[in-house]
Amino acid sequence: MCGIFAYLNYNVGRERRYILEVLFNGLRRLEYRGYDSAGISIDSSLPLPATSPLSNGSSSDSLPPLVFRQAGNIESLVKSVYEEVATTDLNLEESFLVHAGIAHTRWATHGEPAPRNSHPQTSGTGNEFLVVHNGVVTNYQVLKETLLRHGFNFESETDTEVIPKLAKFVFDKANEEGDQTVTFSQVVLEVMRHLEGAYALIFKSQHYPNELIACKRGSPLLLGVKEFNEDMSNGPSFHDVKLLTKSGQPKELFLSSDANAVVEHTKKDGAVSILKFDHGKGKHSGGLARPASVQRALSILEMEVEQINKGNYEHYMQKEIHEQPESLTTTMRGRLIRGGSCKAKTVLLGGLKDHLKTIRRSRRIVFIGCGTSYNAALAARPILEELSGIPVTMEIASDLLDRQGPIYREDTAVFVSQSGETADTLQALEYALENGALCVGITNTVGSAIARKTHCGVHINAGAEIGVASTKAYTSQIVVMAMLAVAIGSDAISSQSIREATIDGLFELPSKVREVLKLDHEMKDLAKLLIAEQSLLVFGRGYNYATALEGALKVKEVALMHSEGILAGEMKHGPLALVDETLPIVVIATRDPCFSKQQSVIQQLNARKGRLIVMCSQGDAASVNVGGSCRVIEVPQVEDCLQPVINIVPLQLLAYHLTVLRGYNVDQPRNLAKSVTTE
Repeated sequence: MCGIFAYLNYNVGRERRYILEVLFNGLRRLEYRGYDSAGISIDSSLPLPATSPLSNGSSSDSLPPLVFRQAGNIESLVKSVYEEVATTDLNLEESFLVHAGIAHTRWATHGEPAPRNSHPQTSGTGNEFLVVHNGVVTNYQVLKETLLRHGFNFESETDTEVIPKLAKFVFDKANEEGDQTVTFSQVVLEVMRHLEGAYALIFKSQHYPNELIACKRGSPLLLGVKEFNEDMSNGPSFHDVKLLTKSGQPKELFLSSDANAVVEHTKKDGAVSILKFDHGKGKHSGGLARPASVQRALSILEMEVEQINKGNYEHYMQKEIHEQPESLTTTMRGRLIRGGSCKAKTVLLGGLKDHLKTIRRSRRIVFIGCGTSYNAALAARPILEELSGIPVTMEIASDLLDRQGPIYREDTAVFVSQSGETADTLQALEYALENGALCVGITNTVGSAIARKTHCGVHINAGAEIGVASTKAYTSQIVVMAMLAVAIGSDAISSQSIREATIDGLFELPSKVREVLKLDHEMKDLAKLLIAEQSLLVFGRGYNYATALEGALKVKEVALMHSEGILAGEMKHGPLALVDETLPIVVIATRDPCFSKQQSVIQQLNARKGRLIVMCSQGDAASVNVGGSCRVIEVPQVEDCLQPVINIVPLQLLAYHLTVLRGYNVDQPRNLAKSVTTE
C-alpha cells in the first residue's frame, strides 16, 4: 500500500533542487496507490570533523542526512520542505556528483497519520540509519522489546521503526567487536535475518555515504537504470555493482515499488548486485550472513509514460472507464482465432497450453481472489462450469486462510489479482502450493509475485490502471476467464456451438462496450438524482450477481455511499424489509435465462413502491417498466457469459459521476490503496 521511491546519481552532477524535484515527482507518480503522509531524506553538505562522536575518524564521514516528513498530501510535504529550507542556510543550488535520496508515501497500518509515524523512519538522534518500508513486520513487538532493553527510545507507533534501530544495533555491535570493515550490505543482511513478514525496504546511512541498500521479501520493488553516453537499446547487462561504480560510467538509478515512478526516467529495468537471502543457508557462525550473488539481466519495460497520463480526461478513473474498448482489444489480441483453412474458432493462451490436459483432469477448479478480482471470477464461473464440466468453487483469499480450507493435489487453483502482489492472495497461493495443487495466475502485472510463483497463467494486458477503483482490469479479467473456459472445454464436441458463439461475441465485445459508453451523460443525470441518497441496493442474478456485487462495490469505494449487491433470489429472505418509496434500487434484468425471474422481482418491488432503476437489454424497456414508474437503462445485448462486461459499464459511470458530484477524490478514495500488500 505504501509507495517507495529512491534516486541515486553517480558521476552525474545534479543540484539539490533538481534532486528534490526528482524525489517529489517520484512520489507524485505513486499517489494513486493511496497514502496519508509522505517524507524524504537527502544529504547535508559538509563532512563531519574527525572529532565528532558520530565520526569514525575519517573525513569522509558525512553530516547526518536531512529528513522531512509530513502528514497529508505530497504537496503539503513539498511546501513544508521549501518553507524549512527558506529558514536555513541550505543551498538548493549546491551540486552533487554522487547523491542518494529516498522518499516514501505512507498508508497507515501501525499508528495514525502523523509526521512521527511517517517515513523515513530513523535509528534515532543523528539519523545514522534511515529506512523507507512497504509491508508489515509481523514480529516487530518482540524486536522492539529487545531494543528497548538495549537503551533505544522509540518515537513512533510504527512497526517500521524497529528496522533502522536494529541496523544501528548491528552496526554498533560489529564496531565494538573490532570489525571496522563491516559493509552496508552485511548490516542489512543481518537485519533481514531477524525480520518476519512481507516487506520492501531501502536503507540509507551516514556511515555509508552515497550508498543505498534495497531488499524485499514478498513486496514489489523495481530498479531502473539510466545510462549516459550509451545507446539504451544495445547497452550491456549489469551483473555486478563493480560495473556501476568502478567503470566511472555516468548513470542514474531509480528504485521504486511501482513502475509508474520509473518509466519517465528510463525503460531499462534491472537489478545490480542482487543477493538472494536464505534464512536457512546464511553463514551465521560468528559473523554476518554472506549469501551467494545471483545475476539478473536488464529487461526493457513495455510501459510507456503516456500510459500513466490522464490525456484529455479529468481523472484516471474516467480515462480508464473509457479506455475499455481498447483494453479489451489488447487483452484478446493474438489469443482469438477465427477463420483459416478449416474455419476453426479457437482460443490460444500460450501460458496455459502445456497445462490444459492437467486442468481438464482436475477434481475441481478453485477461484481465489479479493474484492474486484473475486467478483470477476464469480462472473466467469458459470461459463467455466458449463464448458469444462468441472465443479468450480469460489474462495475469498483471507477466508480460505482463516479456516484452512481443504485444497487437494487434484485441484486447479486459479489466483486472480490485478497487481499480482495482493498479500492475502499471495498467502493463499503459498498455502495451495504447499498442498500440491496446480496453481494458475491471472494478473495485470508482468513479473509480479503471483506471476512468478504460479505454475502457469495468463496476463490480462489491460494496461496501466492508476485509479484505485478497478474498472478496465475488471472487464479484462472476465474476458480472460471466458477465454480460459473456451480453452479448457475445447475438446468437447457437445459444447462446440457455445464456444464458437462465445468467440464471436468476444470479437464484437469492444464495439459493444463503445456503444454502452454513450450512456455517460444519462448516468451523470441519474447521479444528480442520487447525490443526496445515503444507500443503494443492487439486485442481480445468474451471470449478473457478480455485476450487482461489483457495481455496489464501485459506489461504495469512490462515492462513499452505502451500497449493497444482493442475489435477487434472496430478496424475500430479508432484503425485502428495506424496500420503501425512498430507497433507490437497481435491478439488472438483461435478457438471459434469469430474465423472467427478474421480471418477477421487479413486479414485487414495484408492488411495495420501490424506487426502481432497471437495467435491461435494448428494446426491452416496455417489458420491465411496470406501470411506467421505473427509470430504465437500456444496454446492448451480447452472449450471456459476456453480458457482465457490458452491464458493469453504466454502474462504473454512475459511481464516477456520483463521486465527482459529491466532491470526493475519485482516484484516491478515502482509506483505500491500489495494491493491498498487507493483510
